[in-house]
Amino acid sequence: MSKNIIDKIWSSHCVKQEKNTPDILFLDLQLLHEVTSPQAFAEIKNNNFDIFDTERQIATVDHSIPTNITRDNFVDEKNKIQIETFRNNCKYFGIKLYDIDSGSQGIVHVAGPELGLTQPGMTICCGDSHTSTHGAFGALAFGVGTTQIFHVMAASSLLLDKPKTMKVNFIGTPSKYFSAKDAILALIRQIGVQGGTGYAMEYCGKFIENCSMEERMTICNMSIECGARSGVISPDKTTYEFIKNTGVFNKFENSDEKFEEAKQYWKTYKSDTDAVYDAIITVDLENLKPLLTWGTTPGQSVCVDEKIPLYEEMNLEDVSLAKKSLNYTKLKAGEYLKDTSIDYVFIGSCTNGRNSDFDVVAKILKGKKIAKGVTMFVVPGSEKVEKYCKEKGIDKIFIDAGADFRRPGCSMCLAMNGDTVPAGKRAISTSNRNFIGRQGVESITHLASPQMAAIAAITGKITDPEDYFTK
Repeated sequence: MSKNIIDKIWSSHCVKQEKNTPDILFLDLQLLHEVTSPQAFAEIKNNNFDIFDTERQIATVDHSIPTNITRDNFVDEKNKIQIETFRNNCKYFGIKLYDIDSGSQGIVHVAGPELGLTQPGMTICCGDSHTSTHGAFGALAFGVGTTQIFHVMAASSLLLDKPKTMKVNFIGTPSKYFSAKDAILALIRQIGVQGGTGYAMEYCGKFIENCSMEERMTICNMSIECGARSGVISPDKTTYEFIKNTGVFNKFENSDEKFEEAKQYWKTYKSDTDAVYDAIITVDLENLKPLLTWGTTPGQSVCVDEKIPLYEEMNLEDVSLAKKSLNYTKLKAGEYLKDTSIDYVFIGSCTNGRNSDFDVVAKILKGKKIAKGVTMFVVPGSEKVEKYCKEKGIDKIFIDAGADFRRPGCSMCLAMNGDTVPAGKRAISTSNRNFIGRQGVESITHLASPQMAAIAAITGKITDPEDYFTK
């Protein structure tokens, strides 16, 4: 029977399958960071276990690490101890750690693909919900809890129920300033924050085919925001070219030949043309404008030229949350988001902290100044992205515009390292979650694309790109 990519990867990694019990799934790679790993390391030590395969464990620091220039502005002593504990654990067990100033430190979901670690047909896990990012390469990737991190350390396997499969087909041609971030927000708006629960999704359609690898990572990154376990895109020439350019195959003799061999293997994971899925969703992007959130979940969004829905226009079960969300964000149903003043702008995160994201922002900010009263944080997703910005001179564009160009890390996405939006202040953010307090206690967040965020930084308010570029 014809198979989709999700079924192909699962079957090729299923160690054991028995009726009425979870499958035993082999994991090719586990990505580690300082926040969710300490207890897992402790369990390995307490049980006197060895790491099953240290080469299948790759580490970096991202959540708690300071992003100031000297990297020493820890929000408190606990964060500092957390980082040092992580370093000691990696050294003790012989796990490769991409630490600060290694040239490759960064957010796990930015650094991993840059290093060529993420490849088609792989199973990948990490103690972070946005591990689905790696699905952009045709890998089955998902977040796990601390106990599961321990299991993967010890056995490189997990007991898991196979997810159902969903095909998400993007159709139609959106407006000129529409981005990959807008596409995933459109999906989440359509099916809701629980619409993908129990599923691994495969994203398809001409829109996806025309996306760069970085845009595909943005889409897969936010799969979890509609409840999906994973988001996957079948590999193609765009995928292969990106991996080749990482230089990961340069370490081999006859590297070109090795790469070609790998590519032929990767091609076997592409979904069959007549593959079967448990569910199929169609998302029509025709003429859609950029989206941004108005509430406290990624599913509460509108196009920039649309009004916030009236309560009577919503499904009955959505009204209660909508009222709470609007009360929190200090907005009203039936009003436009356009022209709403903003105080903070955050460019970065594992969603939009890559080279192309910074290119977009630099193009808008060049020769401009951010609006009076606006604070702008520009935080590279990795040291490689930071280097790219400096080599191209776009770091100076950010600084000259009045933005704070910082060192790599998760930063203001989840405000664990002291980079926060103050209480009552309104931010437009390129990150993935607008939950209450996510970017700081009582902070207000509007999720949007890098382009939307950059324009808001200059105008000091939420602005339709068509109005901005045609004025």
